[in-house]
Amino acid sequence: MANRRELKRNINGLLGDVIEECYNALLDNDGMNEEQVEALVDECVDLADELIAKANSAKKLKSRAEVKKLFAEVKEKLGDNVIAYIEKLNAL
Repeated sequence: MANRRELKRNINGLLGDVIEECYNALLDNDGMNEEQVEALVDECVDLADELIAKANSAKKLKSRAEVKKLFAEVKEKLGDNVIAYIEKLNAL
């Protein structure tokens, strides 16, 4: 089982990579809509805040099984959203 610190590092790392790709795409492509890219970056930041808050709520859980379930949910949501954000960026 991953600990909370590692999970939060993964959240920040993956979403940070997506944000970096957004700004790189914006710099490389002059025809890209800046407002749409900024909206995507805002979504990434909001998701990071939400997932970190959810990971921090593991302190309140009593059993190890509940913590594992919560971390699995966070990881699944993170993976699904990272893929969706990259696809959305490629579509812009």
